[in-house]
Amino acid sequence: MAGHSHWAGIKHRKGRADKQRSKIFSKLSKEITVAAKLGSKDPDMNPRLRSAIQAARTANMPKDNIERAINKSEVNKNLNYTSLVYEGFGPEKIAIIIETLTDNKNRTASKIRTIFQKFGGNLGESGAASHQFKQAGVIRIDKKKISENNIFDIASNGGAEDCFSDSLYHEIITAKDNFYKVKIAIEKKVHDFVSSGIEWIPINKISLDKEKTKSVLNFLEELENDDDVQNVYANIDIQNDFKTKNLEK
Repeated sequence: MAGHSHWAGIKHRKGRADKQRSKIFSKLSKEITVAAKLGSKDPDMNPRLRSAIQAARTANMPKDNIERAINKSEVNKNLNYTSLVYEGFGPEKIAIIIETLTDNKNRTASKIRTIFQKFGGNLGESGAASHQFKQAGVIRIDKKKISENNIFDIASNGGAEDCFSDSLYHEIITAKDNFYKVKIAIEKKVHDFVSSGIEWIPINKISLDKEKTKSVLNFLEELENDDDVQNVYANIDIQNDFKTKNLEK
């Protein structure tokens, strides 16, 4: 199985070294609250909640914070978050998909539109960029949790489409409809994941020189820093040497 890389993977790497833990915890807490509100409070009965808790543990979120986020779904019953997806084109015509959780659609749309305009991009209508991506299940696991050979065997036997490892984690790609089957098979051996969920993977990636890549990364990070934004996906091809230099800053 051949490997791939995209902004979502880069984001998770950077998040572990990022000093803005409060912002990371805030996004994770929001996802936990929404998942608990929409389904069972028992993570064993609620795959979305289980995934959110796994990601929170990997980010070293305290247990009390996780429990507080779950309880918030009961305490604030009138607090409703809406999942919205925005599409557009950033600097250098990079295709962008943004997943948000918001309690104020107008505020979120306005802030995202402002970021696009700041970097010379354009926020588009639904379908403007999504045809350049495919949805697939993606599971990321810390390399310390399981060996490369073992995770490859589990992923292959479970029906995964792709599996590769780099210096930090293993990444398993599954068909969207097969995601939970593969995840359950892996959970028999590994309990905590860096991340797991349905993501937008670019069908074709755009390669840029270092200066243009830096500009795009600044744009993506500004989107990521918005409180309403949960995930950002882009069809940019980021070379390993550039990734390393920027992530270690």
